[in-house]
Amino acid sequence: MNLQFTIKAFDTLSVSELYQLLRLRESVFIIEQNCIYQDLDNKDQKALHVIGTYNGKIVAHSRLFKAGDYFEWASIGRVVIDQEYRDRKWGYPLMEASIAGISKYFGDNKIMISAQLYLQRFYENNGFRAMSDVYLEDDIPHIRMVRG
Repeated sequence: MNLQFTIKAFDTLSVSELYQLLRLRESVFIIEQNCIYQDLDNKDQKALHVIGTYNGKIVAHSRLFKAGDYFEWASIGRVVIDQEYRDRKWGYPLMEASIAGISKYFGDNKIMISAQLYLQRFYENNGFRAMSDVYLEDDIPHIRMVRG
């Protein structure tokens, strides 16, 4: 069985979906990466949520923003794969679904991201290129990247 993707606005997420998304983000970005930061940033409400489900469990997620809602260009953020499933390389189909979602829902093909530096090569493999020096975001090295 393959990963199944849906894209939903915040107000169409079920309580269960929202709980699973927040739990997934917390388990990776806060616990696994040992980074105390405010994940609930009041931007989920503006975002479209790409949800990757496998056997009824949300195992992948990203947020999509139209130009001006996060950066001056459309953007993808909070890209996350459940640690248990990373060996399946599902980050690539998650990014494909996210890029396609930006195009379909916002009509954009220019996308900006704030990428964790250790994932620069992954994002380059998805068509992004670096456009900034390294900077710290929540004490984690990041780099701004663009596609299109």
